[in-house]
Amino acid sequence: MKLLENKVALITGASKGIGRSIAQRFVEEGAKVAFTFLSSVERGKSLEEELCSSGGEAKGFQSDASSSDQAEKLISDVISHFGHIDIIVNNAGITKDTLLLRMSEQDFDSVINTNLKSVFNTTKHAQRSMLKQRSGSIINISSIVGLKGNAGQANYAASKAGIIGLTKSVALELGSRGIRCNAVAPGFIETEMTAILDEKVVQSYRDAIPLKRGGRPEDVANACVFLGSDLSSYVSGQVLQVDGGLLT
Repeated sequence: MKLLENKVALITGASKGIGRSIAQRFVEEGAKVAFTFLSSVERGKSLEEELCSSGGEAKGFQSDASSSDQAEKLISDVISHFGHIDIIVNNAGITKDTLLLRMSEQDFDSVINTNLKSVFNTTKHAQRSMLKQRSGSIINISSIVGLKGNAGQANYAASKAGIIGLTKSVALELGSRGIRCNAVAPGFIETEMTAILDEKVVQSYRDAIPLKRGGRPEDVANACVFLGSDLSSYVSGQVLQVDGGLLT
């Protein structure tokens, strides 16, 4: 039997990169997948077609998770379509990197709203359904930057550290009703965003990693499969680092 057989999963920000890989792995493991995209309708349709053509059941929803109203409608629409939600992966995120001296209030607010407030919105509006069914797994994508900070990423680091605090609080609040909440903290993951970096820069990252390679999106996706499955039924309130040993 597949690890996520008959489970319904909602993944935010899944049109590319890590989110897309999570959606692909979840379908491979038997989950029915709802996912969100924000601006690229073409990418959303492409992913939905890809997941369905492989024999899976999937549906994309255009939604901005930083909006409470849109998050509430999203949860309602997903439940209307699939009947319930077993797993939520809060993956939506952006970066607007610059030194604190140059960082505008808008740069700070937009990253906090997209990365952190979105987790609050989705979790808040989905909890009622999970409380009724007395089960659920909430997986929040943080970052090792949320654990150690990073120059030029004060907004991003704050958002990812906030996710960790929110994760632990939700685990404490909802655990008695069978709902687990964990965070995944990726390190240097090689995606479309890192592909534009100079090869010397990329190699310097790899050299600093004990396993001597950058992570792949599927490395993060595999961690999410574990946390979404019954294999992790006694794991809650934890931060799983997927970083090749970088932050040890």
